This record gives sequence, structure tokens and C-alpha cells, in this order.
Amino acid sequence: MTKMINDGLPLPQRYGAILTLALGITVPVLDSTLANVALPTIARDFHASAAASIWIVNAYQLAITISLLSLASLGEIFGYKRIYQLGLFVFSFTSLACALSDSLITLTLARILQGFGAAAILSVNMAMIRIVYPKRLLGRGIATGAVIVAVSASAGPTVAGLILSVASWPWLYAINLLIGLIALFMGFKFLPENPLKHSGRRFDFISSLMNALTFGLFISAISGYAQGMNHRIIIVEVVALIIIGWFFIRRERLRPLPLLPVDLLRIPIFTLSLCTSMCSFAAYTLAFVSLPFFFQNSLGLDTRSTGFLLTFWPLSTMLIAPLSGRLVGRYHAGVLGGVGLIVFSLGLFSLALLPNAPSHLNIIWRMILCGAGFGLFQSPNNHTIVASAPSNRSGGASGLLGTARVLGQTTGAALVALMFNLFQNHGTDASLMLAGTLAVGAALISLTRVMQKTTPINA
Repeated sequence: MTKMINDGLPLPQRYGAILTLALGITVPVLDSTLANVALPTIARDFHASAAASIWIVNAYQLAITISLLSLASLGEIFGYKRIYQLGLFVFSFTSLACALSDSLITLTLARILQGFGAAAILSVNMAMIRIVYPKRLLGRGIATGAVIVAVSASAGPTVAGLILSVASWPWLYAINLLIGLIALFMGFKFLPENPLKHSGRRFDFISSLMNALTFGLFISAISGYAQGMNHRIIIVEVVALIIIGWFFIRRERLRPLPLLPVDLLRIPIFTLSLCTSMCSFAAYTLAFVSLPFFFQNSLGLDTRSTGFLLTFWPLSTMLIAPLSGRLVGRYHAGVLGGVGLIVFSLGLFSLALLPNAPSHLNIIWRMILCGAGFGLFQSPNNHTIVASAPSNRSGGASGLLGTARVLGQTTGAALVALMFNLFQNHGTDASLMLAGTLAVGAALISLTRVMQKTTPINA
């Protein structure tokens, strides 16, 4: 068992912990990009519509969203390492269940269980980075995390294309089992325990239930509207959401260590950074979920070509994120994020305006523009969220960061279904235009952070 630490792990244990975290975060990120590329193939195999197949994404995101803050709270009570390891175990074996699914319903149910495992990993990932790296290297650690995510995402489309060219889609999920088990065993050796556990704190089951209902109703309502569900049901869900959400927030405001970290939301730059993250990931998902349908159904490309073209987006993010991480401290995060998101929006609008029969080169430079803008924004924004929270609230900050990201992704996936239902054959164009608009909105929110203090809170 590793010792508790006050300011990062010593070398070479730090390298082992970084590699463990890299493998751990690779699993849910790789799985997400693999699933996106495979959606058209899975839809055809199960004789499902494009809009219905989006539930493969939504079910996964729903499970993450309703459980992420609860798992972050458990991490602060019992230790980040335990929750992280539990997440790896659950994710690995539910991936096998996904691979063995024989219908859209069984795959969706398996994806829900898989989402709970992913939530455990994502809920404490940033908190683990904060205790693995010394304070003076925190910016580098967060940038490294962004690079890991980008590498995983960039590998996803290519890996998916290669696997689908020689095997069926269940193998896309089966690959997670091996990676997850390797990370699980490495974690026992290299990952540290919490230096700041709240041993006297009890888990709040009532708040956890209210949290699940609040976020679950939000996702159900927005997804149901996108899928054309009965409006009366949606109205009932929205009313229930408002009532439960009001009581939930009121309850959390009175608690010293709330499940929903309303104490952190009182920090203006923290809240603005969360809003920026949510809008940007909604835009990201709108594009990344809709583009495979355009490439395969409209342009007639195979899965290998689709994976090849999608790779250039996260690949450029991977190249820009380290540079962006080094710029943290030299330039305000609001400026870096604003510039990056403007570049991101230009890439999205340019994709929406593609000619009818574009060449690969015409698509590639637009994908690179999107990835570069997203990479310039991501590292400074994540650094601001983590560093502006007190050290003993790292779990809450990490949980809120993950929740904002997943809410953005879920909203984006639901909006893709809505665009496909409203615009039929032009669903991808509509999705990309909406994504560009959201990216512009995120840029404006980011630029307002220039007026806020950026000094980290270490209380």
C-alpha cells in the first residue's frame, strides 16, 4: 500500500501512477469514440433507426450523470483510490456484457451498467491527478490528462475502423476488458490513498437519490423531446424536475459538505468554467455523433475511412493540449479558452458548409481546425476548475467537472437525435450549425472570466 502524500508522489512511483491513470481514463474515452463510429453499423444490425440508436450513447451518459456526484462524495469519504478501482472493475466486466448483447434493448441495459463503472473512474480522476502531481506541476499534470484523453479519442476512430473491417462490432467492447484489468492491477501497486479523507463524514443517501432523480429527469426530458415522446409525459417530467431540483438545492445549501457542491458554485470563475465546459462538450458531441452518419450514409464511405477521417480531430487536440498546458499561468485561462473556442466554432461551421462531394483533404483540414481549437481551450479550463477549489474539496470539484462534461455530452447526443428527426437527410448539417453556435456561446462565457480572480484557493 502506498503512503499518504502531502504534495505529490515521489519518483518513480509518480510515473507508475500516471501510467495507471492513463490506462484507466483511456477505457471510457476509447469506448465512447468506438461506440460513435459503430452506431450506423449497430443500427443496421438491430434494424433500428439512426435516432433510436442514439440511446446506446444516451443510456451510457445517463448512468454516468445520475451517479457521478454520489461517487465523488464516496471518494472523499472512503478514498479516491477505492472508488477508482471499483470503477475499473465494473467497467471491465460490463464491457463484456455489451459485447454479448443480442438486441438494442440488451445493449442499452449493458451500457447503463457500464456507465456506472465509467462514472466511478471519471468522478475522481482529476482528484487523483491533483494528489499524484506536486502543486508546482499541477498545470502539467492536467495537460497530461488532456493529452491522454486526446490520444485515446484519436485512437478510437482508427481502432474502430480497423476492428470493424475484420470483425463484428461486439469486439469493440471486448477490447475494454483487457485494458481495464491491466489498469486495475497496476492501481493496487501505484495509486496513492487520499491525504484528506473525511473519515467522520457519512454518505447522504437522501441527497444521492434526489441527485439521481434531478439529473435523470433532466436527461429523460431532453432525450424524450428529441425522440418525439408524448408531450404530456415530458411536461410531467419537467414539473417533477423543477420540484425535486428545488428541494435538492435547498437541502444542499444547508449542509457543510454537500453532495452537490453548491459551496464551490459560489466561486464565480469556477462556475463560469463549468458552464464553458458544458457548452463546449455539447458542441463536441453534436459533431462527433452526427459525422459518422454523414460519412457513411451520405458519402458512402466504409468504417475504415470514417475512422481515418475522424482521427484528425483528436489527433490535433493531442498536439495542441501540451502547448496549451504550458501557456497556463502566462495567459489568462479566459483568453486562451475564448480563442480556442472561436477556432473550434470556425471548424464546425466550415464542416457544415462542406460541398456535396468533398475530397478527404477538404474534410481533414476542417477536422484539424476543430481539434486544435478544442485542445487550446481544454487544458486551461480544466486547470481553472481544479485549482480554484480548496484542496479538501478536490473530489467535489472533480465530480462537478465530470458532471458538466457528461451533461454537455448527453445534451449534445439528444440534440443530434432531435436534428435527425426534424431535418431527416440534413440532420448532420443542422447538428454542425447548432454545434458551431454553442461553441460561440461557450467562447463568450470564457471571455467573461477575464474579469474574475484566478488565484487558486488552497483552504
